[in-house]
Amino acid sequence: MAKDIAKKTDVAADAETGGADPEAAAPKKRFGRKFLLIAAGGALVALLGLGGGSYFLFFAGRSEKPASGAQSLPVVPPQVAFYDLPDMVVNIQTPDGSPAYLKLGVALELDNAQEKAGVHALMPRVTDQFQSYLRELRVDDLRGSAGVLRLKEELLRRINVAIEPYRVRDVLLKEMIIQ
Repeated sequence: MAKDIAKKTDVAADAETGGADPEAAAPKKRFGRKFLLIAAGGALVALLGLGGGSYFLFFAGRSEKPASGAQSLPVVPPQVAFYDLPDMVVNIQTPDGSPAYLKLGVALELDNAQEKAGVHALMPRVTDQFQSYLRELRVDDLRGSAGVLRLKEELLRRINVAIEPYRVRDVLLKEMIIQ
């Protein structure tokens, strides 16, 4: 009798599953446990990376603001001295040969005030260097900010050669008129 009951239950199970294997009748798992653990770990690493990156992007590079009573550094170092050169007017070359003139006002940035006397003594050299360079310029050489930058760099190089024991930090253009 026990065999008959076992057969009936097997037949009933076959009828429910359509005669298929009972293991196949169970719903299949879509993802395994290992996959879920790996995916959760990857998501955690990505979340920590995004959090750390945003922290460094927005907060890490900022310095504390000085208190209202704290002194800040001056914009110009106190040792800097400026020496104004007399305005120069030179004729420059044009493509069609018509006369054109350049009026240039320049100030020199020196390391300290004591160098002013030495630079003043060497001014004939500076004037000669400036005059010879400026007379060879064409109007097209001075167009735009790139032309002005090249002019300043060339004047700085030439003045540092002319006053060699001394050093000029920068050439500052006060006035530049092309007529």
